[in-house]
Amino acid sequence: MFRLRGMSLLSWRAFQFRPYSCESLVIQMQNCTEEEQVFDLLERNAAMLSEQQVGCAFDVLWQFQKQKTNLKRNVECVRNHPQFFTLCNVATNHIQAMSDHTLVKVLYIVKQFAVESHHPLVEALVIEAWRRLERFDTNVLSMFSTCLVDQHLYFSPLMGKIADIVNRNLETIQDIRALSVLMVSISSLISHCFQERLVNKTELLFDAVDSSKVNTARRILLFLRNVKCSYYPLLERCNKVLTSSVSHLDLESISKILSLYQSLQFHSFEFIEVARRRLTEMIRWSSAYPDSFVRVFATLGPVARPEIKKQLESTILLMSEELTSQQVLTVLEAMEDMESRNAHLIKKTASVLYKHLDNYKSIELLKITQAVSSLHFQNKELFVKLRELILSRLEASVIPSEISILVSALSMLPFPHLNEAVISRIEAVLPQCDSKELSDFVASLMRWIQNNHVCLASTTRKQLSLLQKLDHWGHHRLQQSNSLDLLWEELKSLKGEWLHESFAEDSVAALQRFADEIDCTNVAKIASFLSKTNYLSTLLLDRIASVVVQQIEKIHPFSILAVILPFSILNYDPPQREEFFGACVQRLNSYAGTLDPVTSVFLGFSLATLEYFPEDLLKKMFNIEFLARLDSQLEILPSTLSTRVQFRLMELNRAVCLECPEFQIPWFHDRFCQAHYHKDIGMMNRAQQQIYKMLSEVLGGLRCVKASALSSYYHTVDFECILDKRKKPLPYRSQSITSGKSSGIHWESNTSRVESSLPPESERIALEFLDVRAFCSNIPHLKGKSAMKKRHLEILGYRVIQVPYFEWNSMALSTTDSRMDYLRERIFEQASRD
Repeated sequence: MFRLRGMSLLSWRAFQFRPYSCESLVIQMQNCTEEEQVFDLLERNAAMLSEQQVGCAFDVLWQFQKQKTNLKRNVECVRNHPQFFTLCNVATNHIQAMSDHTLVKVLYIVKQFAVESHHPLVEALVIEAWRRLERFDTNVLSMFSTCLVDQHLYFSPLMGKIADIVNRNLETIQDIRALSVLMVSISSLISHCFQERLVNKTELLFDAVDSSKVNTARRILLFLRNVKCSYYPLLERCNKVLTSSVSHLDLESISKILSLYQSLQFHSFEFIEVARRRLTEMIRWSSAYPDSFVRVFATLGPVARPEIKKQLESTILLMSEELTSQQVLTVLEAMEDMESRNAHLIKKTASVLYKHLDNYKSIELLKITQAVSSLHFQNKELFVKLRELILSRLEASVIPSEISILVSALSMLPFPHLNEAVISRIEAVLPQCDSKELSDFVASLMRWIQNNHVCLASTTRKQLSLLQKLDHWGHHRLQQSNSLDLLWEELKSLKGEWLHESFAEDSVAALQRFADEIDCTNVAKIASFLSKTNYLSTLLLDRIASVVVQQIEKIHPFSILAVILPFSILNYDPPQREEFFGACVQRLNSYAGTLDPVTSVFLGFSLATLEYFPEDLLKKMFNIEFLARLDSQLEILPSTLSTRVQFRLMELNRAVCLECPEFQIPWFHDRFCQAHYHKDIGMMNRAQQQIYKMLSEVLGGLRCVKASALSSYYHTVDFECILDKRKKPLPYRSQSITSGKSSGIHWESNTSRVESSLPPESERIALEFLDVRAFCSNIPHLKGKSAMKKRHLEILGYRVIQVPYFEWNSMALSTTDSRMDYLRERIFEQASRD
């Protein structure tokens, strides 16, 4: 199979006939320039090979492979060579005599050549290594753990023994490279306490890592991903190493690092920027190799600039027919992340995907369904086949996680009919489900209930019965938790309507039982969960504030936003308000140069909601350099997140201009607001129509009330009116209301902004009808954004009348006349008292 050119072969054979004493066999093997030369030496010396020479032979063969690119490696050819079999047989006979390092190195190399785990040599090496395990040094132990990982022995007793050795000897380990390998290998077996010790040890040793040792940094990221721990100090250090080394990273490494960052929810715009340039350089050469280009497409596409995205889409379209099932799935997921609107590419990808549907696993069917739905692709034939596949797998599956995945996929299809067989399958596995699976079932069920408007009454009853059973098992799991750590494992999966409607009160009550266990290590995630509940628990928020004030130095600045968020959303000032916010801002100032602009915008807005305006922090944000960095980051973000960041910046700019004019920060969002508020024509719902008609009667005509008015700083006001000095309504010169169809009355959302001048002693009134979203879920306490809006309108000269839903929908206001009387009293009698 390996052939040498004639002259080369003759000269090599002449070289072979030199006396053995002139040059040892080990040196001869080390001087070889290709595999065939090594095999020729083995053939001539098989009978006299020592354990040292066997180890050297394996090592030289593997070095040849390491020097080649992935595309040029010939592992299979080497493994199937007759002399490789001979080498394996000889190695089996010399195992007892091998040193620890040679023993494990041979095992490692044999696995790199993809020799099966049941091969006699592999089995013998593993058994001998197990016997010697306690005497292995850290480097040998780390290499052996990698060999076990290659054999998928993550949960084996042998891996458990390695974890125990690391646990006992952790204080004496000083080699961070070997430690990082061991951490990844044993990550599936370690306790939370052991995890913390490993993280702390790694942090102590990390200073010795220079920028060239990117593999160690990458393994640390992998470990943190495996144990689901976003420990920011380590993430930052790893990021510095990786960012400084991007020019030396290959395509696979960059792809894996970005994937790890995504899993850890760690956003490094610096790494993305340099990686984007490096990946762009790879487009030309990778376009000749579908496998490489697909990886470039998937890695670069979601963060590429528009012109590069267009180039990537054009190239992948040309090679779409050549793609394998996994490659086309990778392309589809990347298109979803890219928010692709290339109809031709979407259609072509779907047609290739259709051919491979039978080959995909259940989780891949879910990914396909999600992506196709996100890309708004409609193809009845594809949907029918997807449904058939999902139902057939559901019928056969008994694994809760797989059933949860299949049900989620089924609920996303455009004809989400829920039959009795699916309901029965879900009910059968409920006692075995964890909180995540239960939560996914609820999300699927709610999707069915909301989308299936033509379902039979009997089907609806069964769905509601299933929802009750899901609630029962969810509460059962919640009650089983006897520590904060165990409770958190249940709470972190709760989301959406299920959390708000069924579990908010119970989950907060459970957290309150363990309030004393909240400390610097878990305060951010507990605060983040409270932000999602809309439930105001002063006990928990006061505990969070107390922990922050006392332990602020142990809380990473990247966690400050999560800590502040529930106070901002729920509009709550803790007793230690000044100390709490002061400690947070001081901690932020120490990292002002490293916080990314997106996080800074959200932080600034959250503090502004609470009427806290740190001047130094705000002035660092409202400058050209900061805004330029923010603009470059917005290019990378998904469109929905980018839009959200832009609105938060606008709202922060507005808050600072209105509440802190002494900062002299200019208002620069006029053009942005005009572009947004002049886009669409809105439509009143039935309730708004009724209120509009009532107000027009109360105020004396349609011209005396304006719907969806805009303040001078672009606050949208539900209804606006003006009273003169005698408290009589004044008509508007122009009307924003246009007659709608019978289905409803429309108003233009590009309503002109409020007139700057008013007659003397007159007042402008803003009527705000507040729905359930404006209040905490457990008490009628106004949330942060609504409270800030009221402050701003009052600063702008409005008298603000807020009408809560629980008053408007009360029994006292159950008739039209009572509601009109209520409006008269709020508008006129309150005006007279003022």
